[in-house]
Amino acid sequence: MSAFRQRAAQLARQSRPQRAVRSTRSYGSSHGHDHHHEHTVEEKLGPAFYVTVGTIAASYFVYSISRTGKNGEESSLHKYFKKLADYKDEWETRNHLVTAAMEQAAHDKHLLYNAPRSRTIELKYPEVFQHGSPFNVPAGHYVNMDKVIAHYHQKHLKEEERKASKLAAASQQ
Repeated sequence: MSAFRQRAAQLARQSRPQRAVRSTRSYGSSHGHDHHHEHTVEEKLGPAFYVTVGTIAASYFVYSISRTGKNGEESSLHKYFKKLADYKDEWETRNHLVTAAMEQAAHDKHLLYNAPRSRTIELKYPEVFQHGSPFNVPAGHYVNMDKVIAHYHQKHLKEEERKASKLAAASQQ
């Protein structure tokens, strides 16, 4: 039944006279418009005006600083350019110093990288080899440390002897 209703509604729409989709607007209303007076439009100054005024001011400023001073002294603009030209010598000196420092740093780095290194590590105490748990160690697994202990004992004696001789020499003076 709904199909019949839909078809009937469609036929009814088609049989009606077509209205214009857009209604035309009428601008003929006189709400608040007075036809006897002209409409005033405030025109703004465009960017060309400001560019022109700025150019004139900048030209006058550059002209005034480029003129020589009283008693024949140099102009401000000439002094400024001369100051900028002096930076060339200053930067040349700085660059020379920086280059010398970089070369010295490279030389020192080369020395440090190619210096012979000791292949041994001095130990603080000989028992460092025996670190580990003392429990559940099978027999014969600890290394004989007698030679290492003797070496460090001799080293300690030499160091103490050196310190004693140094103190004796200092006390005699």
